[in-house]
Amino acid sequence: MSSEEQQISGYDFLAGATLLVDKPKDWTSFDVVNKIRYTLRKRLEVKKIKVGHAGTLDPMATGLLIICTGKATKTLHDLQGLSKEYTGTIFFGGSTPSFDAETDIDERFPIDHITPELLESARQQFLGDIEQVPPIFSAIKVDGQPLYKRARRGETVEIKARDVHIYDLEFTRVELPEVDFRVHCSKGTYIRSLAHDLGKAANSGAHLIALRRTRIGDYPIERAWDLEDLIEKLQE
Repeated sequence: MSSEEQQISGYDFLAGATLLVDKPKDWTSFDVVNKIRYTLRKRLEVKKIKVGHAGTLDPMATGLLIICTGKATKTLHDLQGLSKEYTGTIFFGGSTPSFDAETDIDERFPIDHITPELLESARQQFLGDIEQVPPIFSAIKVDGQPLYKRARRGETVEIKARDVHIYDLEFTRVELPEVDFRVHCSKGTYIRSLAHDLGKAANSGAHLIALRRTRIGDYPIERAWDLEDLIEKLQE
């Protein structure tokens, strides 16, 4: 039994608690927050309780979400500023409008020319401070409206590049058309954009097909609750 499991019965969720949760695939981060909020309201027999998360994960992604309750939600801004670590898989040879597998491939590219040397050259281009254009299928708001809503309507929107920092990037498996990776990056980094840009740097095209967040600051995924186990524990 983990230290988190031993201590959870003593948490004062209204005063403030911090929970590490392993988000399941196909759940939105908001889904997880809503599920925990609903469960806590029933357990504590209260009408309202503050619950929030420190950094959105796309539905396709799995991995670490930091959930804060009660007065601990005041720490969310600081937690959101921590660096992140991810593992995942990039598919080379095809790009998608969303830069991931949420949308279908709309353009195909050759990959026969991609060598280990070319991949290493591409990797080197994305270390340190870089400029990155977020995907149009994102929750970033322009003129008060999320970009993904405009994208679904087929609108063309100019998206400004943003400065991010890549502390480390390594390829852990290369079996083209798939490449597994691990990346340590600053807040605000879009791994979908990184996958898309790596495809371009390799004179091809690419998109993200799997993503898992494994660390936020000093918080590792190994300390996270499985969501079903957490909900069951909260209902005891």
